[in-house]
Amino acid sequence: MKLFPKTAFVVVAAMFAATAYAQDTGTLKKIKDSGTIVLGTRESSGALAYTLGDGKYVGFHTEMSERIAKDIQKDLKMPKLDVKYQPVTSQNRIPLVQNGTVDLECGSTTNNAARQKDVAFAMTTYVEEGRIIVKANSPIKGIADLNGKTVATTTGTTSVQTLRKNKKAANMDFKEVFGKDHADSFLLLETGRADAFVMDGQILYGLKSKSKNPADYKVLDEVLSVEPIACMMRKDDPAFKKAVDASIQAMVKSGELAKLYDKWFVQPIPPANQPVGLPLSAATKNAWEHPNDKPMEEYAMP
Repeated sequence: MKLFPKTAFVVVAAMFAATAYAQDTGTLKKIKDSGTIVLGTRESSGALAYTLGDGKYVGFHTEMSERIAKDIQKDLKMPKLDVKYQPVTSQNRIPLVQNGTVDLECGSTTNNAARQKDVAFAMTTYVEEGRIIVKANSPIKGIADLNGKTVATTTGTTSVQTLRKNKKAANMDFKEVFGKDHADSFLLLETGRADAFVMDGQILYGLKSKSKNPADYKVLDEVLSVEPIACMMRKDDPAFKKAVDASIQAMVKSGELAKLYDKWFVQPIPPANQPVGLPLSAATKNAWEHPNDKPMEEYAMP
């Protein structure tokens, strides 16, 4: 039998100790001790995450987070894991992650440099394009036509800030109005209190597909921004981030994530049983194939 040098045993022992310590602290310990994981989700974030009412939360990121929870249960060798859902808004999502109310938020949060100071992000699972939606009969064709108009967006999001940074919006004067959530912002457009609604493209397509008359609205072709969307968690918890990323990467490798994407973005979805109609983009596919948690600032802007 070959004997290892004494130093090798020390290194191996240290590795096992580090692994045990990682699993005995932070979010993984909290989950194991409580027998519960709290998933933060959104009520109206398009096909990424939304509610059907009566406490039922669905969507691409919502279902993905449920798969992540199952993998964590398996990794921690837990016979049972209760999954609780905590609806969050654009305003409270970061504080609820920071204070421990939410363990993993998988909604429609953009990974940017400012937020990385407060929270950590899993690998990018959706690359979003900022877009504009207007009434189908609107004369607005792009950014240049927003001058003097009223533009809606959702409180706590970065969409209008991003719009103002676009070179085509330089010296432009438009009025901003805010909805408390994405559905409320769409209502501002629907009722004529706003001329346009600026938000993530998939959210706009989702709201359009669920409206009373989808043909009454059009999402403009012009792209305002490119933004990486990812699940959010507390900072300085590398063991939990590693577990989340490993679960997502396994879903990519098995093809399960692609199937989930098709289910929520290509096939008809509840409650209206209308398809969002957004095939998997090259940017999102590339993010899956090259896992990273790069912030928005490292992406090329239109």
